[in-house]
Amino acid sequence: MSGPLRRCATAFVQTWRAVLHDAGALTLLFVATLIYSFFYPLPYSAEQVQRVPVVVVDQDRSALSRQITRYAQAHPSVSVIEVTPDLAEAQHRLWRHESAGTLFLPTGLQSKVQSGREAEVEVAGNGVYLLLNKAALNGLADAVGTVSAGIEVKRLSAASPSGAQTLAQRQPIGLNAVALFNVREGYGAYIVPGVAVLILQQTLLLAIALMFGTWAERGGFPVSRDGAGYAGMLLAFASVALINSAYYFGWVLWWQDYPRGGNFAGLLVFAVLFALCLAAFGMLLGSWFVTRERGGQLLLCVAMPSIFLSGLSWPVEAMPELLRWARWLMPSTAGIEGFIALNQLGARLPEVRLEAAALLALLAACVPLGLWRWRRLARRALNRADAG
Repeated sequence: MSGPLRRCATAFVQTWRAVLHDAGALTLLFVATLIYSFFYPLPYSAEQVQRVPVVVVDQDRSALSRQITRYAQAHPSVSVIEVTPDLAEAQHRLWRHESAGTLFLPTGLQSKVQSGREAEVEVAGNGVYLLLNKAALNGLADAVGTVSAGIEVKRLSAASPSGAQTLAQRQPIGLNAVALFNVREGYGAYIVPGVAVLILQQTLLLAIALMFGTWAERGGFPVSRDGAGYAGMLLAFASVALINSAYYFGWVLWWQDYPRGGNFAGLLVFAVLFALCLAAFGMLLGSWFVTRERGGQLLLCVAMPSIFLSGLSWPVEAMPELLRWARWLMPSTAGIEGFIALNQLGARLPEVRLEAAALLALLAACVPLGLWRWRRLARRALNRADAG
């Protein structure tokens, strides 16, 4: 093995040794990753909001209003906690957050239906809680719609010779709705794979900043301060990111039963590129920290902006033009879009060329800048030693 390769291999081993002997870095890189993988998906394990409390205001007290109430009670999205004729009581429950929705069945509902006149019911929800509001309104609307469809089918049956013709008249155009990729239409399957990339990024950046700050305080790095040493350390941190990526996309998504396995070979290639980019980005960032604590203090502040800039919780189209471009400076932006496209949507590598190009461009920028900082810090340490 030639000299540079041997020094690179030595730096790789020494970096791993430093990681394993630093309790703080070890906790961030592996223990935190393990804890996040178990507990972050836990609140989303139900996938969909169900059994949302609602109140039915029945002022008609007829067979039809009781039938609508029974259908609402049977709907999985809502849970009827009270049936009352008092509209004010239902409003008070809504304002006290004891219920998330109200179904109002007015007097004369059944008589209007039986006489063929247009009848209306009212559905109200608490818009402050978006998911609860959506579940309550959709569940109550489904219950009313199902009863209404049954009434219409009975009317059509009187003029049709068969049930099949009646159903065909009721719904001339058939609709078969199939949700692609997120087949359960769950919030967990939507958010967890994207946040996993952010977890990989933040834990690695924090650990690198922690270690670089410690080495700066001590005035010495555990590896040689030349190009081979930089390459060895880069590969060591990239291997940590690759291991954690394999853990999340190879086991955690399978264990949580999220959509997965769309393009395994492409995912592997993309994971290598993402790991290298993330390690180079982290080493460049870490070279500016001179104390062990400062990196954590600053990087914790950028976790929330990273989520917004990634497009997970805020539509990219609604961002200012400057932020649309600036978000590509974070490896997580391209990482989230690339990993989800390859793992959940089954995209081919050419279809994530934009994300791959963004990571390559970031890697091409971070490596020379990181090497420049690496050598500059080495010269500064040498000057201090000479002055001492």
